[in-house]
Amino acid sequence: MSDQIAAKLKEMGITLPQAAAPAANYVPYVISGGLLYISGQLPMEGGKVAVTGHLGKNVDVAAGQRAAELCAINILAQASAALGGDLGRIKRVIKLNGFVASAPEFVEQHLVINGASNLIANVLGDAGKHARAAVGMAALPFNAAVEIDAILEIA
Repeated sequence: MSDQIAAKLKEMGITLPQAAAPAANYVPYVISGGLLYISGQLPMEGGKVAVTGHLGKNVDVAAGQRAAELCAINILAQASAALGGDLGRIKRVIKLNGFVASAPEFVEQHLVINGASNLIANVLGDAGKHARAAVGMAALPFNAAVEIDAILEIA
């Protein structure tokens, strides 16, 4: 991990967790050419889904943003595992796809996924500025409130 990224994580009080193992028949990441594809990450903390439920029903926007931050931390943990611990190899976060478990009337998915976008940009600087999607879903695995996957360009 580059010293600058490590310092930023420390300043933000973030310790990257052990990258989670897949819960089914898939791999947590794939490197193809100069791209790193990271499978959808849930808001895991301490080995369990930390934020469950549906935005607009029993989860508020602030809790949804925290869930998105946890997803982003787990994306960085997977990237670290894929890159042998060297997050300095990330040239650019190309895209985040954010999925938000939403009540039918909830329309603030973009505000929820800002939690992940802001964290990634704060940690990685200009390399963390990305395209993204923020989509409402009827349900997510393990009743998670948020799931996010990522595409990164790597050196």
